[in-house]
Amino acid sequence: MLAYATKQITGNLVGMNDLDNEEIDDLLDRAEEFKHGAKAKLTEPVYVVNLFFENSTRTHTSFEMAERKLGLTILPFDPSRSSVTKGETLHDTLLTLGAIGANIAVIRHSQNRYYDDLIKGGDLSLGIVNAGDGSGEHPSQSLLDLMTIREEFGKFTGLRVLICGDIAHSRVARSNAEALGKLGAKVLFAGPREWFADDLANLGEYGQWDELLPTADVVMMLRVQHERGVGTTDFDPSEYSKQYGLTVQRAQRMKKGAIVMHPGPINRGVELASELVQAPCSRFVKQMQNGVFVRMAMLERICAERHLGGMK
Repeated sequence: MLAYATKQITGNLVGMNDLDNEEIDDLLDRAEEFKHGAKAKLTEPVYVVNLFFENSTRTHTSFEMAERKLGLTILPFDPSRSSVTKGETLHDTLLTLGAIGANIAVIRHSQNRYYDDLIKGGDLSLGIVNAGDGSGEHPSQSLLDLMTIREEFGKFTGLRVLICGDIAHSRVARSNAEALGKLGAKVLFAGPREWFADDLANLGEYGQWDELLPTADVVMMLRVQHERGVGTTDFDPSEYSKQYGLTVQRAQRMKKGAIVMHPGPINRGVELASELVQAPCSRFVKQMQNGVFVRMAMLERICAERHLGGMK
């Protein structure tokens, strides 16, 4: 059942802090309904534009699939051929898109919290969905991860979720740590100490990878984000795998029933052994499948809050 209209009206979804536990449950419930065949009930056109200023495969195509399944009309946008290349600001790009009739903007941007000034200004007519901001947040990835975990265990309370890798530069780590803690899970961090963000210390416990691994119900691996300047000097993939990768040998020490997750893209043989990508314990493919349904729920929520598509 659609329950979003009874919540506080924001018309945007940019971070997991936008959602309380009940709202998270509502979104996951609706995503489950979509997964089992539910249809959206839009009676008027809704126009959405995807502005991806960073490269993306999963998130970009998943949002497009979600939009098409909902019946939204997608306005094509290519940053390399837009007026952004002439110096136009993101604000003015959105001002233009809103003026010609776009209703929702799905945005990925390299700048952390790019959305703050856009929302605070109050002069933009579009709803904003954050598809990832720098090393800040990634709410849709967090929600699809939560959906995958809930499908597996039926709960969050009492679960031990271990996030390992390049923590400091991971928007996935931040969004998941915030949400999982609120929902009652115990968040654990591992990986190179120099890549751990001290501002996340209040959201989880940092420890030794090989000591924490056998205690975890969920093992979430992160890649090294070379595009943010990480590990560009003297980085040895085989040495990293030896110290912090989930190898086949390490996987044998995992708790019975534990699952492996990864937001993608995977650097096979670095943070995750190639043999484990589609192993019985892996939920990598299911995460991608669930991403479509979660993003459908997110977009439907925005439509409901903004009374788009005939929804009230």
